[in-house]
Amino acid sequence: MPGRVFSYVTLFSFPQRREGSKYNAMTRKASSPAPSVAPDPAILRRALSEIKAGHFENTLTALSHSADSADNGVEILRAFCLAGTGKPKQAAEILCRIAQENPTAVHPLQDLSTIMAELDRRPDAAAACRMALKITPQDARIHDVLGGVLTQMGLFEEAVETLRTSISLRPNATYSYNMLAMALTESGKMAEALRVLEDVLEENPEHAGTLSNIGCILAGEGRFEEALTAYRRAITQRPADAQIRLNHSITLLKAGRYAQGWAEHEWRLKLPGHSTLPQDRLLPSLGPDTDLTGQRVLVTQEEGLGDTLMYLRYVEPLARRGAHVHLWVPDTLEDLCHRLEGVGTVQVGGELQPYDWHCPFISLPRVFAATPDAMGAPVPYLKADPEKVKTFAELLPDNHKLNVGLIWGGAPRPTLIGPNMVDRRRSMSLHTLEPLSTIPGINLISLQKGPYADQMLDPPRDMILYDPTDELHTMDDTASLMMSLDVIVSVDTSSVHLAGGLGKPVIMMDRYDNCWRWLHGQDTSPWYPAMHIIRQTTPRRWDDVVQKVAQRLRTMGAYRA
Repeated sequence: MPGRVFSYVTLFSFPQRREGSKYNAMTRKASSPAPSVAPDPAILRRALSEIKAGHFENTLTALSHSADSADNGVEILRAFCLAGTGKPKQAAEILCRIAQENPTAVHPLQDLSTIMAELDRRPDAAAACRMALKITPQDARIHDVLGGVLTQMGLFEEAVETLRTSISLRPNATYSYNMLAMALTESGKMAEALRVLEDVLEENPEHAGTLSNIGCILAGEGRFEEALTAYRRAITQRPADAQIRLNHSITLLKAGRYAQGWAEHEWRLKLPGHSTLPQDRLLPSLGPDTDLTGQRVLVTQEEGLGDTLMYLRYVEPLARRGAHVHLWVPDTLEDLCHRLEGVGTVQVGGELQPYDWHCPFISLPRVFAATPDAMGAPVPYLKADPEKVKTFAELLPDNHKLNVGLIWGGAPRPTLIGPNMVDRRRSMSLHTLEPLSTIPGINLISLQKGPYADQMLDPPRDMILYDPTDELHTMDDTASLMMSLDVIVSVDTSSVHLAGGLGKPVIMMDRYDNCWRWLHGQDTSPWYPAMHIIRQTTPRRWDDVVQKVAQRLRTMGAYRA
């Protein structure tokens, strides 16, 4: 893939700490006297790489040859290995000693927590933090790290208590207040989180990170004018902060201000590691009559599958302007993309082909914003394979009942902090859907893939759930099965974009602080005319959503009962 796949959500923008720069075992100077023979930096870089891959035992053995080194970089790496091999006390002893030698620097437990999050081993980081608190209980930095880890783990009450302790130890630590606000927001206590951040602003009225986080919470509540005012103030202070500008763009889009929002959304391309493709070859915005005849346009996968499925609607308008459209997509989308109207070629992997312009899928709305094709090709712009449709139809019950496709979970992506926390908010347990079990006149057909599918081993009482998913290997397969369903009931996953792009009826169960593309306070979508949205009225609570879904399905099923 020519551009790194980048996952982002509306993230909190944390303030710059007053402490020194984040520990990096490869570059930080030791505060203690240097050993007679300094460790080879190449060896230490290799050790860090092995640690990030989770190879703790072997790396610990390799580092034992430098056990007598006074270099803190070696000691930090050893501590990481100890934490990864079930020795949190020994790890904490080393890291606390180094932290006490560097009281104005970020605690090295922060790096440990990052590594463990990327390995989906957050309990190991939490264990080391708890041991560290026994050694240096007055070190607020440890409370900050532990509070962040606990928030990621969904242990919100303990996270809030831990971060309040940090604030009691360092009442002027803006970072800690922002961490507390994030923990409260994740737990659904938006009003309390706002109060925390507003208190910070009283001391520092133009603090950019805090203003951005206030904007994030206000946007989640649908208070767009207030949110945008907060973002404008933040941007005045940090105009080149790509994360703040990206969050600002998402608020604009959620408010329905598409033209400005798409232009601002290009700031995501300035985030570190986002793309390796040259910016001077990025497809410019088109005018109403721009001609692309003979131009080869490379359109690349950028974010999740849902985004790509949504923006495939722009392939036909590109081709209509004379462009040869070359798609670079994941293999699960290859067959589906071959049937797009106007597509030239489709590539999965391999060498990058020559092109005149490139364009990430998410930039396509910006490209067409000033044209009659601002919303892309009309639905349905996706087409299933007619032969597959016939084949997959045979997997469904033939009892004349309403066939309801069901999806209750997304992709957890536990090694990515932001997407993992979003998934916790958007997904539910299969048992939450128990009210659907006794509705007459319907068949429940699972479309659930991934870890949430395991919940079918313990289904709700009285639920009969047909499961053809062993036959679904690509999005093309899923599309073919969907064509024989009467309606798809799903949380906010890529499947709602697939069904929507096919023109199939969708009932989407949406989280309280919903994605920008579903606007605010709306139960329909400008992107998918056959979609009906039922949204949480209370953060993290699905009961009333499921009851409304059940009522809607009961009405639909009455004609089949």
